[in-house]
Amino acid sequence: SIVKDTVTYSDINFIQNKEYFKPKRLEPYILFEKGQLYNPTISKRTSNRLSSIGTYKFVNIEYNVLDTGTNGVGTGDLTANIYLSPLNKRAIRAELQAVSKSNNFTGPNLLLTYANRNLFSGGETLNITASLGYETQLSGSENQGLSSTQIGLKSDLIFPRLLFPIRIMDRFKYAVPKTIISTGFEYLNRSKLYSLNSVNASFGYSWNANRFVNHELNPISINYVNLSNTTQEFEDILDENPFLKSSFDQQFIAGLTYSFTYNELNDSSISNAIYFNANFDIAGNTISLFGKSEEETESGSFLGLEYAQYVKADIDFRYHFSLGNDQKLVARLFGGWGLAYGNSTTLPFSKQYFAGGPFSVRAFRIRSLGPGTYRPNDQDSGSFFDRSGDIRLEANLEYRFPIIPYLKGAVFADAGNVWLMKENDALSGGKFSSNFLNELGIGAGVGLRVDIQNFVIRFDLAAPLNDPSEEEQSFNFDIANPILNFAIGYPF
Repeated sequence: SIVKDTVTYSDINFIQNKEYFKPKRLEPYILFEKGQLYNPTISKRTSNRLSSIGTYKFVNIEYNVLDTGTNGVGTGDLTANIYLSPLNKRAIRAELQAVSKSNNFTGPNLLLTYANRNLFSGGETLNITASLGYETQLSGSENQGLSSTQIGLKSDLIFPRLLFPIRIMDRFKYAVPKTIISTGFEYLNRSKLYSLNSVNASFGYSWNANRFVNHELNPISINYVNLSNTTQEFEDILDENPFLKSSFDQQFIAGLTYSFTYNELNDSSISNAIYFNANFDIAGNTISLFGKSEEETESGSFLGLEYAQYVKADIDFRYHFSLGNDQKLVARLFGGWGLAYGNSTTLPFSKQYFAGGPFSVRAFRIRSLGPGTYRPNDQDSGSFFDRSGDIRLEANLEYRFPIIPYLKGAVFADAGNVWLMKENDALSGGKFSSNFLNELGIGAGVGLRVDIQNFVIRFDLAAPLNDPSEEEQSFNFDIANPILNFAIGYPF
């Protein structure tokens, strides 16, 4: 027989074949206290906290009655036995994806992930993911033959507790917060144009305040981008478009990000559920305060790297109104705003907003809407370059209904666009103005969704009602050139 060791820590007996999980790391997840009256809420929260670690596949709490009514206060004594069944400590997963985008870029994407679910015997999870992707534009564009190769390596080290100078775990009764340390590298080669190397790292926290509210705070978020191997064709495009050139020039991003989410959509007992998400992102301020030489201050560089300064905020609100018989009316509003200042004249390309595609205004191809009333001329190579902006406004309305088991239909309308904060001669009509309502791209359409236990394959066919890039704007339902969107999951 196997000898099991018993270790007592904070009045809790830990029985393990070997020290699979350190008792001092497991104790904060257990809300039971010696002499405490039985409370089903505490029991449920303890079970949820232990399950959230990600190390155990089953958590079972059983109670044994030690004696009845002998303690002098008319109550009996209980002992709580918590049985934990661990998952396999290590796992490897391979995933092959087929990517098909609305701008006619298609290709395979391979993901290989290694996971260690209990790295330091305290519930720490290490995920390492390697990715390899290739896309080529098969048809439908003058840029046919352009391709993109992407290689990435990403690691996430997740601690199921706060790594903080002082102990504040006792303030988180609902769920134990997590500390997440992430690093990543990505190489992107766009044939006939350029290569892009990026390195990123972040340190932050994630915690649930209750069953609806989640907070994510990254006090340290760093990203370095290096543009290389540019072709003459790409250099000519940058010379013609200062906005695009400036967004690629910002090499170093260091800042803070915060995200707040209120989500009722996963609670089936709420018939009319809401979802609200707010994000805040600021970069460059701390670096600008560091002491630098006069030469570095004038050039706006840090350790020889040009850094970005900006502030960015956006909100996403969704309302799911139940009509009965598995029918829903879903509304969504999105608003986003970014401002470059100090050392930057434009937002870094990775921080800009885009509109169009299967999760946006579906009557326009992905990232092809805007900015404002801008219309590319015949010489533009714009189909390969995403059209972006500093401001994004969007509204969506969708009626969802069942057709047969596992097949649902939808009728929808979308409106939105992106704009620039400043005038840009290369993107005429792109600046935000008081006339923005007349510059919304508007579309409508129908959809089919294969919905198998919340795994959704979606097909949406949409046509534009108003194209802001047309010289003579008028509401015209152009069904001659509809856009077919394919995606996994609902749009909102």
